[in-house]
Amino acid sequence: MSSLHHGSLILIFLASFILILNEKVSSVSPAQPKSKVHIVYLGKRQHHDPELITNIHHEMLTTVLGSKEASVDSMIYSYRHGFSGFAAKLTEAQAQAVSELPGVVQVMSSRLHKLKTTRSWDYLGLSSSHSSTNLLYETNNGDGIIIGLLDTGIWPESEVFSDKGLGPIPSRWKGGCSSGQSFNATKHCNRKLIGARYFFKGLEAEIGEPLNTTEYLEYLSPRDALGHGTHTSSIAGGSPVVNASYYGLGFGTVRGGAPGARLAMYKVCWNLEGGFCSDADILKAFDKAIHDGVDVLSVSLGSDDIPFTEIIKPDSILIGSFHAVAQGISVVCAAGNGGPSAQTVENTAPWILTVAASSIDRSFPTPITLGNNRTVMGQAMLIGNLTGFASLVYPDDPHLQSPSSCLYMSPNDTSVAGKVALCFTSGTFETQFAASFVKEARGLGVIIAENSGNTQASCISDFPCIKVSYETGSQILYYISSTRHPHVRLSPSKTHVGKPVPTNVAYFSSRGPSFPSPAVLKPDIAGPGAQILGAVLPSDLKKNTEFAFHSGTSMATPHIAGIVALLKSLHPHWSPAAIKSAIVTTGWTTDPSGEPIFAEGDPTKLADPFDFGGGIVNPNRAADPGLVYDMGTADYIHYLCTLGYNNSAIFQFTEQSIRCPTREHSILDLNLPSITIPSLQNSTSLTRNVTNVGAVNSTYKASIISPAGITITVKPDTLIFNSTIKTVTFSVTVSSIHQVNTEYSFGSLTWVDGVHAVKSPISVRTMIEESYANDS
Repeated sequence: MSSLHHGSLILIFLASFILILNEKVSSVSPAQPKSKVHIVYLGKRQHHDPELITNIHHEMLTTVLGSKEASVDSMIYSYRHGFSGFAAKLTEAQAQAVSELPGVVQVMSSRLHKLKTTRSWDYLGLSSSHSSTNLLYETNNGDGIIIGLLDTGIWPESEVFSDKGLGPIPSRWKGGCSSGQSFNATKHCNRKLIGARYFFKGLEAEIGEPLNTTEYLEYLSPRDALGHGTHTSSIAGGSPVVNASYYGLGFGTVRGGAPGARLAMYKVCWNLEGGFCSDADILKAFDKAIHDGVDVLSVSLGSDDIPFTEIIKPDSILIGSFHAVAQGISVVCAAGNGGPSAQTVENTAPWILTVAASSIDRSFPTPITLGNNRTVMGQAMLIGNLTGFASLVYPDDPHLQSPSSCLYMSPNDTSVAGKVALCFTSGTFETQFAASFVKEARGLGVIIAENSGNTQASCISDFPCIKVSYETGSQILYYISSTRHPHVRLSPSKTHVGKPVPTNVAYFSSRGPSFPSPAVLKPDIAGPGAQILGAVLPSDLKKNTEFAFHSGTSMATPHIAGIVALLKSLHPHWSPAAIKSAIVTTGWTTDPSGEPIFAEGDPTKLADPFDFGGGIVNPNRAADPGLVYDMGTADYIHYLCTLGYNNSAIFQFTEQSIRCPTREHSILDLNLPSITIPSLQNSTSLTRNVTNVGAVNSTYKASIISPAGITITVKPDTLIFNSTIKTVTFSVTVSSIHQVNTEYSFGSLTWVDGVHAVKSPISVRTMIEESYANDS
């Protein structure tokens, strides 16, 4: 067991002991001095022998209490690994006496701390407190809502899928559970996991042979073999599990965004080369989910062929999601992990809620102590008892790369064997390769200096790998070059929450504009997706529950799905488009504390709508957006017509005989909660309509922030709603003063009534058609 994990268990036991102790203290006669738990801090360890340190602690306590027996009875813990000290039951007079002993730095009363969530939900303002302004409280944790997930399956024994405290399964549920390998439907499904199906025939057809579960380490059942689906399910709607952590890191309570919601797993992805999902299986899963009666679908899938697939032919997600939305089911999809390059966003249909990934205000600082006793900080997830000082080396590069990236190191390279290597890289993939090469060359660890601004992401698992900035890496390199025998000590990571950790759009998160349809803003919103703690497959099958950190838009997607579930519970008659509008128009464009949000990349920059759509999701504001931009099937057919799909192609979507209008329709008129104009020449006008979902009698005024070089006017600029007027149409005229072609610039249109601020992001690019004429 690692020292960090051991420390976490100590804290858990200590908290439990204090609760018991307080109960006992309340029954003690007031005439007796009251003992309380005190922590005696002695600072740095003076010895490396833990038993010797404990004996010293007892000797100190004996000098005050008078006997070894009293000392043993009083002492709760001896802190003897990371630092020296002990916790003991002491009266105030005894505590004062201990504080006067030689070597005592401080004596403090032990305080009870509230258990903290594993952060992302507290960060978003959805703590488990019973505040009447909290969306969790207003919706009874989303009870009665059914979240479906298309993923890799589920590990049903995990505590996050406990149905303790849940009522009966909603009577409208038509789904069920399918038994299979290592999955008993009667045993493994309950009032939390109410649906579990698996689909593999499409995959078998594509690989041309039966799925060999032995070769691929799979289960021909809903059981998860990869861990991805278990992780995403726990984020979307998992039940609370206290005292969760990854070996002490991120300690707190793991739960889903809608912990009262029910879950239905549709296993469509299988453990072939990291996870393959057949279009045929995906579409069948959509079909079943619509039949079963899910309210929300969380789809953390995409295609390597995107964005070209959506232009050449519709894929299963495009088709399946269309039908789901037509039935009132919100479909939440991952934006993809192709960032930070532009035009990499996936799942771009306007009926889909497409999710980018952001970080939260949590980091894992890791000390790097150089041989000259200088300590610098990196980011990692180092756990356990690490070694003392080791040799530090900057590998020679035969290709004369400057600086050395360690990418040309061979497994037979002896220069790093038994040493910690310093490498410089310029991106996530280089970082992962460099760490792997050092590991294969029998290195003891690696310090990665990366210039991508992606220093919070971990390198690789099961190998000491710490990421630092280029500046810090240069300082370490200077130490190496100025010292004959450089050494370094890597210390275990700690968890830090709050300032000064910034909120960023994650480096890997795919960016807009949308390649298939640049006039439709994608992504729509961002949610926590970097280093998210969730349930995974247990490494030891004797344990039912285990947790780990994963990163990706796959993790951001179930965050939004959980929030959608809460909104559906609060507003059961809202359409998927209305819910999407509420989320997009209320997003944070600064972090929750008002600080700017940056988009990690090459280089890092201020985030814009192509990075995070409407911003970082703000669940409590989305519950009361004031106005919504609503849409239905007719609007989506309009969208397909503007893309150039013919009537027969649209029939594949709608299963209805449809004729596109003969006159040309502008895609700019699609009633989106955003405005994106990819090719503005002179001036253009577009229309929108908004529906009042706030106070019946309301007046909103327009507030415009125009993109650079762009003029925007709105008519009318005041919207008045009453008992008879619930929806109002307005026009927006956009003009450019540029005389040359430009890149995108950004602004916003916000409708304000003194309570609500309904903000639509605006993205405009001036594109003037070049003339083509003979020089003569």
